This record gives sequence, structure tokens and C-alpha cells, in this order.
Amino acid sequence: MLEHMSDFILSDLGLRTIIIAILVGAMCGMLGCFIVLRNMAMIGDALSHAILPGIVAAFALVGYSTLGFFAGSVIAGLSSAVLITWLQQKMNVRNDAAIGIIFTFMFSLGIIGISWISGKQGVHLDLKDFLFGNLLSVSGEDLTMTTVLFCIVASFIAICYRPLFVTTFQPTLSGTLGVNRTLLHYLLMLMLSLVVVASLRSVGVILVVSMLITPASAALLLSNELPRVIAWASLLGAVSALSGLFASIAFDFPAGPSMAVMATVFYGLIVAFAPEKGLLAKYLQGRRLKKRILIEDILKRTLQLGEGAGADPRTFADLSGTSLGALKQCFDRLLRLGLYEQRGQLFHLTSLGHTRALQLVRAHRLWETFLVEELGLSADQIHEDAERIEHYLSEEDLYKLDEQLGFPEKDPHGSPIPKA
Repeated sequence: MLEHMSDFILSDLGLRTIIIAILVGAMCGMLGCFIVLRNMAMIGDALSHAILPGIVAAFALVGYSTLGFFAGSVIAGLSSAVLITWLQQKMNVRNDAAIGIIFTFMFSLGIIGISWISGKQGVHLDLKDFLFGNLLSVSGEDLTMTTVLFCIVASFIAICYRPLFVTTFQPTLSGTLGVNRTLLHYLLMLMLSLVVVASLRSVGVILVVSMLITPASAALLLSNELPRVIAWASLLGAVSALSGLFASIAFDFPAGPSMAVMATVFYGLIVAFAPEKGLLAKYLQGRRLKKRILIEDILKRTLQLGEGAGADPRTFADLSGTSLGALKQCFDRLLRLGLYEQRGQLFHLTSLGHTRALQLVRAHRLWETFLVEELGLSADQIHEDAERIEHYLSEEDLYKLDEQLGFPEKDPHGSPIPKA
């Protein structure tokens, strides 16, 4: 298998195929970021299906020509985008309904056209190649066209980055900044049509949406900064396409579906292990938060025992059903943080621990006051909510809350509110 793989990579066809796979994956990833952020995934799917009549018309006019397929696909894609937008704006048709009406109509026309042409004697136009791609039959003309389209799409994103950024995140503000949203929308539809055309031979019209959406969605889990999201999406798209290509060669799978599967596999890995937004990171954050809340509850309970009173882990065995071993770990951490000091078998608050415990009491009583004075709740309804919220209020939040309430001295239960 390795010998077969190396022979393929060193061949002219293999080199063309690898370059096209990388370019298509990167191109889909970078444009897919704006498609996902603008909630246009369904339009991407619609345009990928709607270009089929353009392919049929091009074949009927000029025969099997890469350039002809390109021109016909772009015209069909733009026509579909115009029709969808017209239905939305002029006929007040819902967004998803307009997309469904146009893309099913265009896709059906394309299938009928291919069936009609394929029925003629001596004519062979394989529908499967257009639906699912056939990357292992690309020509030098396909490589040239894909390279040109990659340069066009990359240049468009680089030149129009600021208008795209504004219309994506602040569409209402874009008009005051002089951005022509309608023109930019159709330019984006044009780029989307070009990407679909470029992906035609690799993943086909059915699966191109996976290469547009999946790498971009994965990249959004890795960063919150748009330039980095675009870079990550391009890299993930290229790696997904390349690994899918190698998997298809190694196991004799279709190339297009293999790319889509690999893109989803990488997405699943990122969902699990992304540094901040992944499932593992969220699980660890939840554990850290739970431990911090437990430590803060111990501090506050110790303060409530009274000045000079010491505490030991068994004192808090009823705290949130926590085991004695977990409580001992919390006390060890409190010692390391300098919030407690140990005298014999008992633990006592240090001045730093006393201050932190007072902050928690202050947060609790200010929040109770807010719930009663601002929201009109009764004093017997507020304790449990304040017990939870006190762990999430920063010192800045507390000052603003204190100022909003007029710096009260006592809470609704008559207990004094510690000062900042």
C-alpha cells in the first residue's frame, strides 16, 4: 500500500491532485468563515446544487470543457442568488423557503438535463462525477483553473476584509460607513459560486457544503479573532482535503466523501479538545469553578464561626455533600494560598483570608439587597440565589451594585454589610 501511495504521489496526476486538494480545501475554509458567521450555510448548500443546470447548458453548447463548465456554473449560481434575494425582498418569502424553492428547482432541472443528454447515443455525462466529485481524473486545465480561482477568492477576502467584517458583525452600522451591502452580498455570492465550481471535481456539488461549513465551524472553536479564524479554517480545510485524498487512495474510497468525513473527524477532535471551547476544557473549567466555590464557602463558613474560632475539615462535612478527602485537599490549598494558618489540629483565617471572607459576605448581602429593593422580592426568597451569585461578582461589580443601591449599611435581614 505504501509503495502504491508513493508511486501515486510521484506521478504527474498525483501531484496535480494533491495541489488541487490543498487549494480547494483552503479556499473553502477561508470563504466558509464568512458563510458561517453570516448564517448563510443553507445558501451555500443551495448554490452548490443550483449550478447543475449551468453545467448541462455548457455541455450542450461547447461539449466537455472545463472553461465551459466554469462559465455555466457561475451564471447558474449567480442567477440562483438573484432569484433567492428577489423572493426574499420583493415577495416577502421567508429566507429558508426561498432557498428551498430555488435550489430544488435548479437542481431538478440539472438532473433532468443530464438524464436527457446521457440518453443520446454516443454521449456520456456521468451525473455521479458532478454530485460526488472525481478528483483522480483531474487535468492540467483543472489545476490551472483551480489556482486562478484560489487567487481570486483570496484576493477578494484580502481587499474586502474590512467591508466584510463590518457587514458581518455590524450590518446596521455598515450603511453609515458607506458600505454598499447589496453589492458586497452579490460579490460574496459570486465568490461562493467560484468556490463551488473549484470544488466540483474534488468533492462534487453534494458534499462541497461540508468543506465550506465544517472547517470554518471548527476554526471558530479555536479562536475569537477573525484573521486567526480564517487562517485556521484554511489550514483545516487543506489538511482535511489532503488526508481525505490519501485515505481514498489507501482504502479505495471515493475522494469527495473521504474529504467530507475527514473534515468531520477533525471537527470532532476540536470539539473535544479545543483549548477554551472544547468539551474537555469546559469540563476542567467546571471542576475548577466547583472547587473555587467550595473553597470560598469554607472561608465564609469559617468567618461565621466567630473571631478566634478554628475549623477543621470535619466541621464542613455537610457542605454540598463533599467528601472528607476533598475537604482536606481544599484546606491544603487554602494553606498554600495564605488564606489559612494551622494551629495544632485547627485552621484559622489569616488577615488575607479574613478579607476574602468579608468580600463574600459583602457580595451576598448586597445581592440580597438588590433583589429586594430593585426586583421587589421578599426577604425569604433571596438567600439561595445570593448564595449562588456571590461567587461570580467581582470587586468592580460590587462597587457598581453598592453605588446603584445608595451604599446601604444593612441587608434586608438587618445584618450589617461590610464595606469595601
